[in-house]
Amino acid sequence: MLSLSLPAIAGFSVLLLAIYKFIIYPSILSPLSRVPNAHWSASVSPVRILWIRFRCRENRTLHAAHLKHGGVVRVGPNELSVNDIASVRKIYTGGFEKGQWYSIFDNYGVPCIFSSHHSRTHSPRKRMISNTYSKSSIQTSRAAERQGEVILYGRLIPIIDAAAKSSEGIDVHDVWNATAMDFICAYLFGLKNGSNFLEDAEYRRHWLSLYHSRKTYPYFSQELPRLTKFLKRFGIHLVPAWVDDANDELEAWTKARCDDSFAYLKKEAANDSDIGNLPVVLCALMAGIEKESKVKGDQSVLSCTTLANPELSIASEMIDNLAAGHETSGITLTYLSWELSRNLALQKRLCAELLTLSPDMTPGCAEPSSSLPNSKELDALPILHAVLMETLRLHAAIPGGQPRMAPYPSCSLGGYTIPGGVRVSAQAHSLHRNAEVYPEPEKFDCTRWLDDENGYTPEQSKERDRWFWAFSSGGRMCVGSNFAMHEIKLVIAAVYTNYRTYIVDDNGIEQEDGYTVGPASNKLMLRFEKL
Repeated sequence: MLSLSLPAIAGFSVLLLAIYKFIIYPSILSPLSRVPNAHWSASVSPVRILWIRFRCRENRTLHAAHLKHGGVVRVGPNELSVNDIASVRKIYTGGFEKGQWYSIFDNYGVPCIFSSHHSRTHSPRKRMISNTYSKSSIQTSRAAERQGEVILYGRLIPIIDAAAKSSEGIDVHDVWNATAMDFICAYLFGLKNGSNFLEDAEYRRHWLSLYHSRKTYPYFSQELPRLTKFLKRFGIHLVPAWVDDANDELEAWTKARCDDSFAYLKKEAANDSDIGNLPVVLCALMAGIEKESKVKGDQSVLSCTTLANPELSIASEMIDNLAAGHETSGITLTYLSWELSRNLALQKRLCAELLTLSPDMTPGCAEPSSSLPNSKELDALPILHAVLMETLRLHAAIPGGQPRMAPYPSCSLGGYTIPGGVRVSAQAHSLHRNAEVYPEPEKFDCTRWLDDENGYTPEQSKERDRWFWAFSSGGRMCVGSNFAMHEIKLVIAAVYTNYRTYIVDDNGIEQEDGYTVGPASNKLMLRFEKL
């Protein structure tokens, strides 16, 4: 009888152990048990937060949880969301590394700056190109200036002018995505080997359809990587094969741009008088890899990745830059032009400010050889800057969480002890809706950023800037933030110096919920009227 009871005893012991490990410890004994739960199940199961992410409801759900429970909330047994600026600064400027969640951003099987898990490999990669994305480099780059002239005066303005003459609305979300792609591609590969999405509408729509159609599927590899791999062994594909095909085509397209740029630098660049054909970022990466290889060689932390596969590493960086660069700027331009189209008085005020530029961007500038206004003067325009900043605040292109892993053995956040290995995230969606810092946070009010008008004290202005998080923060913040700001200001200046915009159809303009998100309808129809 004793021998017959042993399986029962063993089973009962396993049950008790499971109850302790998965219920008692996480909900009562774990240091995380002191953190308020976003939902009653958060301490014992990740199912609810996984379901919310799958349904694309995370940003708004977590924001509601923070409003109810405070700056730090527990969203799963081993996961926290934070929404206080002290914790954000500690996480994103301290020793909190990225985790497996970012591996999906590896391209060609090779890490890039964004997907590097650890700062020790991230830092040398970032150093290779960070100077090309600095504000001073962008503002003084003859290549960037020439590229801007061709894209704005030779491609974009003719499209806008034709739309104005027809008096019909056009989908500006499509046009802004094309504009942003041409800008970032030119800076990466040069005009000769970059994209021309503005003029090649058919291929641009094919490319963008490939890009957007696969966007929902990273969920499985990011949030359920083990289950995804396990089921795949049995022929069950949570990610359809066509998603891989789409990714392969996008990677092949980018690799072709890289190969053409390598060939150009080897055979043509020395005799080319058009500075706009210079692949600025690609050249910087090539030089950085060569320097890292000569100086450190096998001792480099990149010896097994970037140095072992230099061409694929460059391609991996390039596709990451162009993907992030075109989509986020395209979304921002869409919401900025939508907000301006809802406020004609603001449009007129902005136009008056733009006409103070020297040279301005009036119709005499219809040729690709025309010069752009002084970059520093453009950057200093207060109304243009305020409208852009408020768009980035209210309609952040990346409003979703930026996961990091708590360092071992533990740390402190918001007064709570956090064990090492816990996933922690902050999200711009919530940070930008702090009513104490941004009164009436759901209202578009560009005067928040006009210190001569808003009556803010210096401390209020400082607090406003501290909570702004459209580009993340710390050493791993968006490397292309200066490029995005410069490019968007140029586009808005070129358009609103010469045209007024009116809404034709903004159905579905409401912003989706997720990591990188644009309009629910993926379009915005505006009518242009020439001034």
